[in-house]
Amino acid sequence: MDGSATRDRRRTGTVRRLLSATVGLIAMVFLVAPPAGALALPTPAQLVSNLDLECFKTSPYQPPAVGLALRHINPVLVGLPIEQVSLGARDQLCVPVAKNDVIPPDGVLDFVRYVDLSCYRVTGSSMDKSLVLSHLNRVLSDLPRKQVLLNRPEQLCVPVAKNGVLPPAEVLRVVRHIDLLCYGATPNVPMNRPLALRQLNPVLVGKIPPADVRVGYSRQLCVPVYKGGDNIPPEVMDLVRWIDLEKYDITAREMAPVDLTLRHLNPVLARLPEERATLTAAVQLGVPVAKDGRIPPG
Repeated sequence: MDGSATRDRRRTGTVRRLLSATVGLIAMVFLVAPPAGALALPTPAQLVSNLDLECFKTSPYQPPAVGLALRHINPVLVGLPIEQVSLGARDQLCVPVAKNDVIPPDGVLDFVRYVDLSCYRVTGSSMDKSLVLSHLNRVLSDLPRKQVLLNRPEQLCVPVAKNGVLPPAEVLRVVRHIDLLCYGATPNVPMNRPLALRQLNPVLVGKIPPADVRVGYSRQLCVPVYKGGDNIPPEVMDLVRWIDLEKYDITAREMAPVDLTLRHLNPVLARLPEERATLTAAVQLGVPVAKDGRIPPG
């Protein structure tokens, strides 16, 4: 065999191996890091600890009859029976706010500001589950842990967009899968604390001015659930499964009514018609908590 031909084949093989290794390295970079300009996912701790929702009473609305099978996804509650519910009347819209001008950090705010949840009445069997709750947001970190008993489900809060303003694609990929089942929880303990709330969602900034509220009694614990027929990507599941919000009554000054249109974001409810909703009063505040000492990772 000619020596020069052998050397040429060896050089060609070496070049091919180098090209293959380079392509593999580039592929690994794109798998590990998001493309330039894309939003990186926050950690569960970053997302949950910065998620505060102010809940407004809405004009009454009854959606079409929809039956849903709900499965608990938080690690503390996984294994509990599936809840079969039907959507009742809408009675609240819960929207993201900042407390006492403590704004979520960049990268986290991009996600938090688009968590809008429309809440519908549901009924179900009593859970009778005892849990210990601890506050996660730094504004309320001085509040003590407390033990509560979960009773019956009262609301299902599902993701919506307001006035046709959709989140960016990488944010929509997360928030469309945030479904919270809210249980009545006792004892009802007063926080008895003043807070200043500021709207974070682009649609409501300017429509609802910053407001001082007084936080009263705790009423519900809202926990993450999976709706049958949904398809939650694993990395999104790792975020939304940690969202637990304790809802407290609030007292706030009267507000001018705010008219909105709501569009469902979750694929399971995407065929429901657009809804009109008028916000008439601020009635509750949902704040992030951990259950039984299981802190969101990150």
